[in-house]
Amino acid sequence: MATPLTAQFFLQKHFEVLSAEFDLYMVANMEPGSPNQFSSQYLTAIHHVDISREINLVRDFKSLINLRKYLAKMSFDAVLSVTPKAGLIGILASRLAGIKNRIHIFTGQVWHTKKGWFKRLLMGLDQFIFYNSSFVLVDGQAQRTFLIDSGIISQAKSAVLGKGSISGVDTLRFQPNSEIRQTWRTKLGYGADDLVFMFLGRTNHDKGIIELTKAFRKLSLKYEHVRLLYVGFDEDKLIPTIKGILNDSPAFCFYGPTPIPELLLQACDVFCLPSHREGFGTSIIEASLLEKPVICSDTYGLMETIVAGETGLRHPVGDVDAIFDCMDKLVKSKELRNSLGSNGNKYVHQYFSAEKISAEWLKFFRKTLQ
Repeated sequence: MATPLTAQFFLQKHFEVLSAEFDLYMVANMEPGSPNQFSSQYLTAIHHVDISREINLVRDFKSLINLRKYLAKMSFDAVLSVTPKAGLIGILASRLAGIKNRIHIFTGQVWHTKKGWFKRLLMGLDQFIFYNSSFVLVDGQAQRTFLIDSGIISQAKSAVLGKGSISGVDTLRFQPNSEIRQTWRTKLGYGADDLVFMFLGRTNHDKGIIELTKAFRKLSLKYEHVRLLYVGFDEDKLIPTIKGILNDSPAFCFYGPTPIPELLLQACDVFCLPSHREGFGTSIIEASLLEKPVICSDTYGLMETIVAGETGLRHPVGDVDAIFDCMDKLVKSKELRNSLGSNGNKYVHQYFSAEKISAEWLKFFRKTLQ
């Protein structure tokens, strides 16, 4: 992994379940003094390799050599890579080290919204990862179909575990709680009659943030009691632009990144994810588990996260007017909000609990290593 945050956010439950039958080792960029440190009682050991997210040919070559050396020394039964850069270096190093079971998990395609030679280059790198893997996993069936149709992977050498999602969601951590909701609405300055639309994630162009902001501007001209809350890292430095679109309206709040999404999500009335591209959309199933109605785009990676009209509303990618229409429907109907939220909670419990997804991982590795 290029960062241990991947393990912290997505793999902890898998470590717990898999460690009952397997010895687990994690390789990641664990730079001394880094704020992104990680430890787990379920791991036999953690090994540092300087894997960067950015492209740096000299640094990447050193990472490849060091990782191949470590893997050859340890002679693992299987290697699983997560994230594109770790997949590129990890799968090639595994093959050079003679590891038989080389598994990569695809969790989204950066190239989907790119154009020209750069898009072809990124697609080629994904094809390279697939070619050097013994098998690949994909965290959603719609994404798997998209990758097959794009010529990146094959049907025979790929699978989705369960209904999808890399990690599922912790049903004990994400539980609706009226007291927590009131506490956080008070902290954020929301009144009882305020209707809060919320986005949680990296604030960048690919997340559809600008379109959501423009749709909310239209909404706020129609209703005085609507509010917009953005939570997450401002990756593309868009907050000044967003404030400009909204004329510095007090109806908008940017909270910043948080380690406690299960608490902040309680404060909203509607969750929005208008992404241009998405691997799966874990934040949607987290919000649904908290009985929040969802508005999301129709990008391929979000197809499994909601049932349109039953757990949420779907709009075309980048369509400001369609986003506004979805928001307007939910402002007008509390009954619809409650129905979508309740159905969403049941849907996530049925298909996306962390326990179910981790059980699928255990079945997969039992079969792979038998």
